[in-house]
Amino acid sequence: MELNSLYESYYGTAPEAVEPIGGSASNRRYFRLSSAAGTCIGVEGVDVQENAAFVGIAGHFRGKGINVPEVYAVSEDGLAYIQEDLGFRMLCDDPEPDLLCRTMAALPKIQFEGAAGLDFSICYPQPSFDRRMILFDLNYFKYCFLKPSGLEFNEVMLQDDFERFADDLLEDQTDTFMYRDFNARNVMVRDGEPYFIDFQGGRRGPVYYDVASFVWQARARYPEALKQRLVDSYMQALSEYSDIPRETFGQRLRLFVLFRLLQVLGAYGFRGWMEHKANFVTSIPPAIESLRALIETPFEEYPYLMQTLKSMTELPRFASGVPNDGVLEVKVCSFSYKKGIPEDPTGNGGGYVFDCRSIHNPGRYEPYKKLTGRDEAVIRFLEDDGEITGFMEHVYGVVDPHVGTYRRRGFTSLMVSFGCTGGQHRSVYCAEHLAHHLHKQFPDIRVRLIHREQKTEETL
Repeated sequence: MELNSLYESYYGTAPEAVEPIGGSASNRRYFRLSSAAGTCIGVEGVDVQENAAFVGIAGHFRGKGINVPEVYAVSEDGLAYIQEDLGFRMLCDDPEPDLLCRTMAALPKIQFEGAAGLDFSICYPQPSFDRRMILFDLNYFKYCFLKPSGLEFNEVMLQDDFERFADDLLEDQTDTFMYRDFNARNVMVRDGEPYFIDFQGGRRGPVYYDVASFVWQARARYPEALKQRLVDSYMQALSEYSDIPRETFGQRLRLFVLFRLLQVLGAYGFRGWMEHKANFVTSIPPAIESLRALIETPFEEYPYLMQTLKSMTELPRFASGVPNDGVLEVKVCSFSYKKGIPEDPTGNGGGYVFDCRSIHNPGRYEPYKKLTGRDEAVIRFLEDDGEITGFMEHVYGVVDPHVGTYRRRGFTSLMVSFGCTGGQHRSVYCAEHLAHHLHKQFPDIRVRLIHREQKTEETL
C-alpha cells in the first residue's frame, strides 16, 4: 500500500493502524494512519491533476496563513499523499452559531488573500468559473432532476432562460478564489477554530458562490435568522477587502442562491435517484423547500424558468407534507397486498415492508370480519394466539436502531409498512403498536400513522 510507504518515509516507522474514513461522495479514499510516532490522514485519488490541485493550493494557502492541513508527502505517481490530521470534529456535527459565524468571517481571507499570487492553472478541472461550467451545471439539473421528476416542459424556452441566467452570473469578473465546495462538511474544528479541507475543486470565481453554498446548504437547514447572521458576519469581514454595497451584494447573492440550489438538486437527482444513495434522496425535500421559498419572489428576468420551477415544486411527489423543521418523521402504514405496497411520497424509496400474512388471521372467523386490528376483540385474539407478540419484538429490534441512527444523522423521513391479505386486522394491529411504541421511545420525532385501506390517518 503506497500510503504505508509514505508514512514510513515521513515518520521513520511503519503505521500500526490504518483505518478507512468514510463519508466522501467522490472516488477519493481517505484513511487515518497512526503509530506511536504520530497520526496523519492518507488520501488515495484516481486523478493526478485533482491531487496536484489540492497539494498545490494547500501549500499556497498555508503560506498565506490560512487554516488548511499541511501535506507531508506525495507519492511519485501523484496518486497518493499524506496530510496533517485535524482531528475528528467536523463543523456539520456540531454547528454552533458562533463557530459558524467565525467560519463565514474567515471566508474573505480565503477568497482574496488566497487568490493573491495563486497559479490558477493548477486548479482542477478548470481554472475559472465560466459559461461552460454554468451551462453544464444547469443542464445537469435539467437531465438528472427535472426530467426524472416527470414534469413536462419546453426545452427550447428553458434553454433561452438558462442562457440569460448564465450571462447574469458572469457579470462579475474578479480575481478571487471560489472554493466551490464551501460547506460545513468541509470544515474541521481544532482548538475551537475552523480549518478547511476539500478545496481541490476551487478556481477563480465570484465571491457570492461560496456564501450561497454555505448559508443555503440544503442539508444544514439553518433558520432564517441564523442565515442573516452568517451573511452579516461575512459582510463585516468582506469590508476589509471590498466595498460592495450591501444592496448590490444581496441582489447578486440571490442569483447565486438560485444557481446553487439547481446545481445541488442535479447532484441529488443523480446520486440519489440514479445511484440509489439514500442520504442524497433525503436531502431533496429540504432543497425543494428552500427553492420554493426563494421563488416566492420570482426572478422576473427568467419567466419560463420560474414557471417551470413553480410547477416542479408543486408536483405531488414533492408535496409530502413533511414540515421543513429538521424533525424526523416516521410514516407507519398498514395496507392490503391485493392493492399493492404503499409508495413513499418523499421519493426516498427506503424503509421497511413487513409481511404479516404468516400470522394467524382473525379475518377468517365470522365474529371478527367486520372489525379491525384497532378493536379490542381482535387485539385479544391476536395476543392470546401469541404469534404477533414475537413478530413485533423482532420488528422493534430492527426499526428502533434505524430510527436512532436517522435522528443522529439529521434525516427527516422514514417509512415502515405492514401488509396482510385485506389490510384490516393483522397489519392494522402491527402499525398501531409500532407507531405508539416509537412515539414512546422517541418523543422528539413525529409519527404519522396511516391505515390506507380504512382511509384513516393521524399524527402522534
